[in-house]
Amino acid sequence: MRLQLNQVAARHPASRPGSTAALCGVDLQVAAGEHVAVIGPSGAGKTTLLQVMACALPPASGDYALGDHHPWRLSTRALHRLRGQLFLAPQVPPLPPRQRVVTAVLAGRLPAMGLASSLRSLFYPSDIPAAYEALSRFDLDDKLFERVDRLSGGERQRVGLARALLAPARLWLVDEPLSSLDPARARQALATLVACAQERGITLVTSLHQVDAALAQFPRIVGLRDGKIAFDLPTADVTQERLDRLYEGELPGEPVAVQAGAPPAVVMHCR
Repeated sequence: MRLQLNQVAARHPASRPGSTAALCGVDLQVAAGEHVAVIGPSGAGKTTLLQVMACALPPASGDYALGDHHPWRLSTRALHRLRGQLFLAPQVPPLPPRQRVVTAVLAGRLPAMGLASSLRSLFYPSDIPAAYEALSRFDLDDKLFERVDRLSGGERQRVGLARALLAPARLWLVDEPLSSLDPARARQALATLVACAQERGITLVTSLHQVDAALAQFPRIVGLRDGKIAFDLPTADVTQERLDRLYEGELPGEPVAVQAGAPPAVVMHCR
């Protein structure tokens, strides 16, 4: 699924009236099946950008097109159907604490289910093997029947990612998926996500604070600062100088490091 933003400005839903827009005149195109990492300092507008892409936040100005549709010109029912083709994974997954992991993962299929089937799935999980398979991609198959509130923060984050593997979506929008993971788990989780998206031809846009992970796994990097695109480049063209300018003033005296030779990707196959 392709997407295009033309001069999009947007405000965070919790922002005060008259405050500076989180996005300011953003122009961005992503082709169907493309994988893009969005990086930048805290407060750059990364989360707001993903919310606009997910049709969760209307632009204050400018235009957003998703495939052949302009979401905010559609009827309520048509917009709901379009949202069913998207998967947005927030940094903190919205998982009910007393819910079983198997139910939480299978909830990824809800956009393709009718009301009766959706309600039934809350009490009688309909495809336990599919949930097990999705969790196994993130080394969580042993948590299948565990309660969500008994998981660590990193485990919850990986459960949120496992949902994507069952979602009937053509566009995955993932916000800071590694924030609660240790380095080894982070590499594995991101490699799994990218591999599964590639095998299915899914468009993937991910915001990341981990610059090295973005450079290792994504062919295209978008640098965002103060609500504006600072650069939009193939990974090979992202230099130390560009990163230093992007994060200038964020880490005094500590340039964002680009390791010579990005760490090898962990190859994970998605079935």
